[in-house]
Amino acid sequence: MTTRSTGPLRYTLVLTVLALALAGAALAGLALGQVRIPAAQVLDIVTGRAEPSPFRTIVLDVRLPRVLLGAVVGAGLAVVGTVLQALVRNPLADPYLLGISSGASAGVVVVIVFGLGSGLGLATSLTMPAGAFAGALLALVLVYALARRGGQMTGSRLVLAGVAVAYVLSALTSLLMVTSARREHFQEAMYWSLGGLGSARWDALPLTATVLLLGTGLLIALARPLDLMLVGEEGATVLGLDTSRFRAAVFVLTSLVTGVLVAFSGAIGFIGLLVPHAARMVVGASHRTLLPVTALAGAAFLVTADLAARTVAAPQDVPVGILTALIGGPFFLWLLRRRPEGAPV
Repeated sequence: MTTRSTGPLRYTLVLTVLALALAGAALAGLALGQVRIPAAQVLDIVTGRAEPSPFRTIVLDVRLPRVLLGAVVGAGLAVVGTVLQALVRNPLADPYLLGISSGASAGVVVVIVFGLGSGLGLATSLTMPAGAFAGALLALVLVYALARRGGQMTGSRLVLAGVAVAYVLSALTSLLMVTSARREHFQEAMYWSLGGLGSARWDALPLTATVLLLGTGLLIALARPLDLMLVGEEGATVLGLDTSRFRAAVFVLTSLVTGVLVAFSGAIGFIGLLVPHAARMVVGASHRTLLPVTALAGAAFLVTADLAARTVAAPQDVPVGILTALIGGPFFLWLLRRRPEGAPV
């Protein structure tokens, strides 16, 4: 991966086009569904000019939090995928391949199945993210313990350890769901594990948006060391970067972001794989310009995918994670075929 940059005029144009695409996807997400609402009326409702009506309830209480959560989750997963690919110097890496999302999923299912925090009167909006982050952190510790050998850790070994941990935690998650004594727990955990935004609520947005903004801001501030990671372990060390400490710190940060997002959206895969590749083809690999582009593109992508999930089999609400997997799976195979013979996993 190179750090080819793009001119300021072209970069501004790219950001403008992506912002317009996100706005268009959001407007379509608010207007379309089982009940179709004219775009002009949607704009009146959002801007507060419309009178109280059933349409106003649908837009403000059902669709708007779903669209906003989709934008936040899509942006966050795309940013995390971009950073992880730089950390391990592997274009096939994303939050799911490295086991972070599987750990977060296991943590949330534990909260659902065992009802953790309910007896103490704790809100689900607190226990779910806490469980997700604990699971993501556990996955992080396991991956690091497996990948570290002789005081050193390579990107390939990290990916392989992440895949192994992901399989184990996914199996644990399935076991908890199947053996749950209450059928409603199984149904909730199963739908959530497929990834979806159908349970989006307004109270989920402050935490997820805050984590996204702070996490993305910190990662943009770390753009130069992320660029150094692209030249390899030895090159980055020669240029003055402590690669082991830097990777550990950023891996914890990306685990936190992923854990919080997964707690509210479920396991939505392949966004962190698809979007960074498309963005690099447009603006290059310099992270200072790449991360804002991936955030906007990821937001627009997931809002659009969720709209398709709501309408493709209406009135059935298809989990959006199924659609992203149907798109991302063939893309992953295409990337695999394009990799040079003998390239590291």
